[in-house]
Amino acid sequence: MILGAVLAGGQSSRFGSDKALAVLHGETLMIRAIDMLSGWCEKVVVVGREFAPAPTLPDRPRAGLGPLGGIAAALYDARDEGYDLVLTCGVDSGGLPEGLPGLLSPAPAYLTDQPVVGLWPVSAIAAIEAILHGDGRHSMRAFAEAIGARAVQPAHPSININTPEDLAQAEKHRGL
Repeated sequence: MILGAVLAGGQSSRFGSDKALAVLHGETLMIRAIDMLSGWCEKVVVVGREFAPAPTLPDRPRAGLGPLGGIAAALYDARDEGYDLVLTCGVDSGGLPEGLPGLLSPAPAYLTDQPVVGLWPVSAIAAIEAILHGDGRHSMRAFAEAIGARAVQPAHPSININTPEDLAQAEKHRGL
């Protein structure tokens, strides 16, 4: 079973306002991300926010650790709820490939153009904890390397909405 996790704990500093609530094609980015993952996952959670239209989890072990804190929280929730895998995406991820879980199987794997989009086994808890509590790099790539994750190049690049300009550009494309 796969737990879906929308990583939504970022500061949205380049965006200038709460990115999760930005609207693209009539829906908030958060709703779009939840809907996208719910097509592939048995359950979807939103990590790093107190309120969302899906169950929420705080980053683990604390806020401010970037995507790794969100993935750690999702991995623990997955373990506690009996899931084997976690499929993650950022709240600002769009245009993800059809059949994403199949593309990323077998886990662990991530998209080369958006490393936060990945399929992670629950067994990665020890590795992510070591990174979060260690003195080394606290990055997605360090986590991916530590667990031997494969980088997967999608046929078409996905989008990452970091600025209002990115949102305006995405609004021009109905396929997203």
